Amino acid sequence: MKKLSELFPNVHDDTLIKAIKINSKECEKGDLFVCTKGVTCDRHDFIDDAIAHGASAIVVSKEVPQVSVPVVRVEDTNHELPYLCQRFYDYPDHKLKVLAVTGTDGKTSTATIMQTLIGNDLCGYVGTNGRSCAKFTGDNPNTTPDAHLLYSYFQEFLDAGCKYVSMEASSEAFFRGRLQTFAFDVSVYTNVTSEHLNIHGSFENYLSCKMQLFKQTKKDGVCVLNMDDPYYERVKEACNGRVVTYGKNKEATLQIVSYQVFPTHTIIHFQYQGKDIEIDSPLLGDFNVYNLAAGLLAVVSIGIPLNDALSRIKDIKISGRLDLLDTKTPYYVMVDYAHTPNGIQSLLNFVHTLDINRSIVVIGQAGERDYLKRPKVGEVVVKNASYAIFTYEDPRSEDPLDICHDIVKTIQGTYDNYEIVVDRSGAIQKAIDMARPKDIVLILGKGNETYQKLKTGTIYFNDEEEAYKAVLHRKEREGVTN
Repeated sequence: MKKLSELFPNVHDDTLIKAIKINSKECEKGDLFVCTKGVTCDRHDFIDDAIAHGASAIVVSKEVPQVSVPVVRVEDTNHELPYLCQRFYDYPDHKLKVLAVTGTDGKTSTATIMQTLIGNDLCGYVGTNGRSCAKFTGDNPNTTPDAHLLYSYFQEFLDAGCKYVSMEASSEAFFRGRLQTFAFDVSVYTNVTSEHLNIHGSFENYLSCKMQLFKQTKKDGVCVLNMDDPYYERVKEACNGRVVTYGKNKEATLQIVSYQVFPTHTIIHFQYQGKDIEIDSPLLGDFNVYNLAAGLLAVVSIGIPLNDALSRIKDIKISGRLDLLDTKTPYYVMVDYAHTPNGIQSLLNFVHTLDINRSIVVIGQAGERDYLKRPKVGEVVVKNASYAIFTYEDPRSEDPLDICHDIVKTIQGTYDNYEIVVDRSGAIQKAIDMARPKDIVLILGKGNETYQKLKTGTIYFNDEEEAYKAVLHRKEREGVTN
């Protein structure tokens, strides 16, 4: 806990603060409510609600009516929030070594790989799959959460004995100013393709936000770059720390010499500091060869012994990525988070190296997000999959049928290997019912997430659970007992 006067030196009020909140409904007695401005709301409008829920003090950036609790005025509440949280939690970001990864694809996998190679007893994780270390796991509302949550997570990791944090750094987090207080020990770049243009307005703005990670890397920190990516040189120019590289390029610090992808594992030949390294990786797909290279180079560059890191590769498990379900059926069912054109293309390329017949894809696109991406996803799926079923995926305030129509806009009349089933449960059931022996059903876009955001609110929904239900329903209809 901190006194209000400790958080704001010019404020002479000793009200005790136990937590910082930006959601009025989450406020409790002892909380400091910060009136930030969100995408769709100004939290100055919820001061009375915050006080009614127990807030003991308020931070504002404009004149507000007199209230019954202390009010602190700052120039910009959004700008102030991360600095305030940093002070409240006594700079936990200075006490941990922070490894962050950015890119359109591969953030979750690479961040998880880094945590595993360091050891989850020493390293925490924050990203799409929540937050975790050896002592606990928890949810996380965003890939890179707002500062009041992020700093509380860092304190949790310190309390659990961690010395490192491996985190995903999204472009939106930089755009919203959530990470402006951070100086990173290791920054990792995977790739950049067109994404989130609804937020950034242009690809250049999107790339610029990605590059901010490397500008905020410590002078004595390390920037780990994908040398094979088309934007490698652009990102390199932004790097503040020492640059190391990975990729097939012979000049790369960690060279991907060759690899063989099998249905259950991947054999990889790396070269590092003149040494040949052969790895039997549990990760599948050529894209995971790059993710592993990035993660491995990042941890050894920060001082983790190479042999220690190599010994932990066998333990890597990335939840919600290439999850092949144990359905005990003559067909296969896989759940994956792939939702960008590049990520879907890479996944389908891998799937079609396996001994399968048809690929049946269930996928949607998020509402209130990059609408320009929707028809690109439709094209990639129908061109590379045997059959596609387009459905809803976090439609939010949009009509899910309108989103599906956006997805198929450029393929109508040209392709006939798709249909629209708006209800996601129905779409999954349809795909399962279509599957013949050695077909694979791919349920994409949400991975292991446990929610869908609808116009009426957020509901519980998990693709893996829905897939198992659909398989069971089919077995019951067909009289199958196993």
